[in-house]
Amino acid sequence: MSVEPYREITFDKDGDGPAGQSAALAALSRQGVTDLVLLAHGWNSSPSGATRLCSDFFAPFPGLFGPGVEAGYAGLIWPSMMFTGEPVPDYRALVTVLPEKEPVLGRLAELLALAPPHEAAFAEFGALLRELADVPGGPAGAAGFAEPVPEFLVADPVAVCALFTEALAAESGAGDGDRAGDAGGADAEFGEGLKRYWKGAGEALRQATYYVMKRRAGQVGESGLGPLLGEVARTAPGLRVHLVGHSMGARLVAYALRGLPEGARPVASVTLLQGAFSHYAFAARLPHDPRRSGALRDMQRRVRGPVVACYSRHDTALGVMYPLASRLARDSSSLTALPGAGDPRWGAIGYDGVQAVPGTAARTVADVPREGVPGSGCVNVDTAEVVRSHSDIRRPELARVVVSAARAGRP
Repeated sequence: MSVEPYREITFDKDGDGPAGQSAALAALSRQGVTDLVLLAHGWNSSPSGATRLCSDFFAPFPGLFGPGVEAGYAGLIWPSMMFTGEPVPDYRALVTVLPEKEPVLGRLAELLALAPPHEAAFAEFGALLRELADVPGGPAGAAGFAEPVPEFLVADPVAVCALFTEALAAESGAGDGDRAGDAGGADAEFGEGLKRYWKGAGEALRQATYYVMKRRAGQVGESGLGPLLGEVARTAPGLRVHLVGHSMGARLVAYALRGLPEGARPVASVTLLQGAFSHYAFAARLPHDPRRSGALRDMQRRVRGPVVACYSRHDTALGVMYPLASRLARDSSSLTALPGAGDPRWGAIGYDGVQAVPGTAARTVADVPREGVPGSGCVNVDTAEVVRSHSDIRRPELARVVVSAARAGRP
């Protein structure tokens, strides 16, 4: 580990962790630590990979803190999976984080490898996806974190796989002749007949596992990290906690604010790096439906300092596939076409920042060393100058954003 003191905390898929974790963090305060920076990783294939990310990300921090700040560090390790640009998740990684689903995953992998050009095979594939996501047809998700079932899991599997095939062509910048709707181009790239839609089936599998991880990240944040931070606030009231989350880990730390006990305010700042959740999450009213609010409405008020959303237009995973998955999760008419360019309803906070929250401040990553970050409220920081892809967060510039949000940097 590149920094000390460092502690690692772990949660299982339900947000349960070993006893004594809050005491270990509170003990840092008695050792003189004033500020604790806690990083929650996104999709990773192994705990060791998450630890390496923490080590790399924390490395610049000791040189950035100002006088009087004694920093401690923590990595939050939760059962997740690799989030890469590959359409098909790594089978071994999936079995690692979903061991109870190994027979289902085995058959899914077999179908993807064989790519049988028959509607019956697609029907079986769709049924297996629902079993993987624990939503065999009911109106809600897994017990303990109910939410609507994504439309793509219950709609016609051929239509879904066809749409994802088209989306992959669009994401890769293919010309019109390569899009799935064009028989000649699609046949050349993906094979003839229904067989070509197995390319999109691989993406459907990734989106199903994305749905599982989305639900899991919220569960771990709200039921695991939130209550743990409440206990830390009770036993070490002077410790300032700075939450940092990447991708699904950003969703995790944001949902931890919902899980804080009433009146507990240990969180001094939150920094979201390429957050894989809605840019309307903190909104009191949705622009396209004023009767509804974001899932984290006003949760920024549970933070003593700012909630900073770092975003980059170079994150194509959040710019193309996230809006498609979000739209398919809520709108059955989406099965007829790709999301329109710039449709704001389905955007990710890691692609264009916090939206529909009045008073949200704006910075670029180059502004932060000169101007700093406001001391409260929501703040958008455009990091496109340095963040060129979804996982590109091992950057000293982002460390400076976190320290600025913590109001703990050098004068």
